[in-house]
Amino acid sequence: MLTFNTQYFFDSLSVMWKGMLGIFLVTVVIIVAVMLLNKITSVKK
Repeated sequence: MLTFNTQYFFDSLSVMWKGMLGIFLVTVVIIVAVMLLNKITSVKK
């Protein structure tokens, strides 16, 4: 029988939010790096 243990659920949430934060931060770093490279290497007309 499948039982739902709320303590395990909240323990896993503490790990999941750290993973989601890491993914978000890496995405922001990639976006900022691409914007900087575009600004640095753009050809001025």
